[in-house]
Amino acid sequence: METRELRYFVAVAEELHFGRAAQRLGIAQPPLSRAIQQLERRLGVALLERTSRTVTLTEAGSVLLREGRAALDAVDAADRRTRRAATGRPGLVLVTKAGASGDLLRKLLDAYAAEPGAVTVDVLLCGPAEQEPLLRDGRADVALLHRPFDSTTGFDAEELCTEGQVALLPAGHPFTARSHLLMADVTALPGLPMPRWPAPDGTYPDGPGPQVRDSAQLFQLIALGRASAVLPESCRTHLRGDLAAVPVLDAPTVTTVIAWPPHSRSRAVAGLVRAATRL
Repeated sequence: METRELRYFVAVAEELHFGRAAQRLGIAQPPLSRAIQQLERRLGVALLERTSRTVTLTEAGSVLLREGRAALDAVDAADRRTRRAATGRPGLVLVTKAGASGDLLRKLLDAYAAEPGAVTVDVLLCGPAEQEPLLRDGRADVALLHRPFDSTTGFDAEELCTEGQVALLPAGHPFTARSHLLMADVTALPGLPMPRWPAPDGTYPDGPGPQVRDSAQLFQLIALGRASAVLPESCRTHLRGDLAAVPVLDAPTVTTVIAWPPHSRSRAVAGLVRAATRL
């Protein structure tokens, strides 16, 4: 398969509409249709079910969409890392969610900087669910991810720490006097709905809670009495006086991992991972 064909197919599979896919790709619709038909003939399978009104994926098409995205990410990653290597400036890009694992990140950067042969580490702070695509397509060399919220599928990874979660509430709320809460207590709080975080495609799920983009925005909404949230225990290090945290006994634990592409042969990545696991 050619990269061009994969890009064409992924566009159609994501849009489920030949016209929108052609517009997204900047080409006319007839050559796009011919390219998909040629790809189906070469593979000997139907990738799409077409009617006069709808386009849907077959089981084979669903597999190619998943594998095709991974292949295109690998091509983009090779492009970016090759161009960066040609600049002659050694260095790493570490991506992590803004506001998460702040204390761990600081300790990691300090520990790695003390290593012989350490290179410059550029820290890329991103929004929720953005670390994975940045690592997959080569914009980052290594990432701090948080299971179960982030997936490590397709990466090599080492677990760094596991922690419980706390309910973040406005200071002075009656529940802040409790020694612990349950998830049912937090989700039923009147006037303090849980926030809605964006999906990888930028859309927000339906619900009564406010739309949030980052932890700073969330903290301010909670302090104003407009929301509550369940977050990893380490968020306590960022709390201001107008916020309070109460342990949530039945919330799932959160495991922070350091992840990198499995084909990486970078000595700098290896050194950073070693420093992380020693912490």
